[in-house]
Amino acid sequence: MKHTTFEKTKARGMGKMLRTSVLSATVASLALMAGPSFAQTLTAVKHSALRVLDPIMTTAYMSRNHGYMIFDTLYALDSDLVPQPQMVDSHTVSDDGLTYTFTLRDGLAFHDGAPVTGEDIAASIARWGERDGMGQVLMSFVESMTQGASANEFVINLKEPYGLVIDSLAKPSSNVPFIMPKRLAETPSTEPIPEQIGSGPFTWVAEEFQPGVKAVYAKFEDYVPRSEPPSWASGGKVVNVERVEWVVMPDDQTALNALQAGEIDYWESPPSDLLPILDANPDVTVKNLNALGMQTIMRPNTLNAPMDDVRIRQAAIASVKQKDVLDALVGNPELYALCGAMFVCNTPLASDVGSETLTEGNGMEKAKALLEEAGYDGTPIVIMHPTDVGTLRTQPVVVAQAMRDAGFTVDLQAMDWQTLVGKRASQAAIADGGWHMFMTNWVGADVFNPLVNNMVNGKGPEGGWFGWPDVPKLEELRMSYATETDLEKQKEYAAEIQKVAYEEGVYAPIGQYFVPTAWSNELEGVLDAPAPLFWNISK
Repeated sequence: MKHTTFEKTKARGMGKMLRTSVLSATVASLALMAGPSFAQTLTAVKHSALRVLDPIMTTAYMSRNHGYMIFDTLYALDSDLVPQPQMVDSHTVSDDGLTYTFTLRDGLAFHDGAPVTGEDIAASIARWGERDGMGQVLMSFVESMTQGASANEFVINLKEPYGLVIDSLAKPSSNVPFIMPKRLAETPSTEPIPEQIGSGPFTWVAEEFQPGVKAVYAKFEDYVPRSEPPSWASGGKVVNVERVEWVVMPDDQTALNALQAGEIDYWESPPSDLLPILDANPDVTVKNLNALGMQTIMRPNTLNAPMDDVRIRQAAIASVKQKDVLDALVGNPELYALCGAMFVCNTPLASDVGSETLTEGNGMEKAKALLEEAGYDGTPIVIMHPTDVGTLRTQPVVVAQAMRDAGFTVDLQAMDWQTLVGKRASQAAIADGGWHMFMTNWVGADVFNPLVNNMVNGKGPEGGWFGWPDVPKLEELRMSYATETDLEKQKEYAAEIQKVAYEEGVYAPIGQYFVPTAWSNELEGVLDAPAPLFWNISK
């Protein structure tokens, strides 16, 4: 069946997004019962090259995507955003709410043949909890994590009751609490793990890895899928192909020609200007697989002058018009939305507080006044500009010009995305190669509440996300949100968090947009999900 881009990419609201199709579930169930039918290699062009292999060290989506191939998770969200057990068979909670005991399901083994144990789980969650914002909040409640009475049990003891334990373990995107062997999980979270060994549905073919060129995965023959139909990242991970190859094609025209000629099977994020060509091809399906869409953001570095001055950060944000950014990035208004909600539009926590200049595009005079008030002296603002990723190469140019119009001097530094990913982790001064600002994109599942949204983390240089705002008020509000169970009060806390985040200039959402994926009609079973998933696909 041919799907048009419009039909599959326009935002329809959370209510419609969460409705599950009975027919789809039935088809998925039958597919699971039928079992795998192997075919040749599935070849995919991803949005970027894979270089950083450790999905806990970085929030980069290529590393997350790699993680989903070879690692598994304790829980996973389904399409209704409800946590479902994945590696876990069952769990119990003590009457006082302080002890969670998890029993792992049978048949779990790592790619090196070792069984998965509670010790592996404890070490993996501890490492993830050092890096991830939601994990850090969880760990603040944890007294201890240990293996249980048997090797297939895992126990979390809390200092006080916390209602988001399972939600935290089901976090669907960067950083995902992937499970790895204890010997790897004991690697400091600031250093890359030395091997790529997981218990997931694919194994890593290390000898064929060519950084920036190709990554290869093979079916893990000993993986035991769950029996439930797949839904988002939950359910049965049935692998129906022998190999998956991710190949790099930085030139969009080359990727377009390759897909239409049958040389590749899957193109993760074709640019919007080529979608009409793909839509017109009866042998290609074009569909938005991510109902919450993407949020593109600008992130200042609060450590380096003059961005350490809140007025300078506010001026930079006030100078930007979302429409200008989205027209350059997407072009087609059917594929974007003016949205200043830090927790994404069409979600329960959506709010427009503080976002007026971005969505209305009337902040230039405010920006100029703030620069004058701050005594800005023309110090060049270093903006990192990734030139090799289609969904990231235009935003820095538009933002840089807006800031220049406001009176900033801007140094737009071109580099590839993986260089930016490495450089943004540096807290170096500008004179030593540091930076002032970069743009990135988040799937909606990564920002839809204050705990998964890394940008409203106010922990500063120790424990914060790149940019490192030190805003204790944000941490107080996030903790209040985390311990609140009433949705209406959660909404109030979320709105206040957004208000403070805008006032402090910690970051700005500069548009919400939708990126369809394209694939050959020879593929069946491509899943809707917040990340590209390659199980369930037949060729």
